[in-house]
Amino acid sequence: MINLFSYICIGIGIVFSFWGTSHLLGKRSVLFKLHSLSVADTLGSMSIIFGLLLKIPSEWPLLILAIISLAIWNTMLGYVLAYCSSRGGNND
Repeated sequence: MINLFSYICIGIGIVFSFWGTSHLLGKRSVLFKLHSLSVADTLGSMSIIFGLLLKIPSEWPLLILAIISLAIWNTMLGYVLAYCSSRGGNND
């Protein structure tokens, strides 16, 4: 039963990754595309890591560290992108 739930989490993670990438083909702004991609990739990666955590629970410290690192890294990257886009390309 845990193996099935693990594979479901990994499958959901793969779907999120492809779903986020599909937004790159739309006609919205670049910031909307980056936001969609960032959120979907974060959720997808965390889902895959959670599936791996169920599959190999002996490696839980490293996998929990990976989940925390993903959450912090992608949040900070979002702030950096928002800051860069708010400047409008001016090099004052």
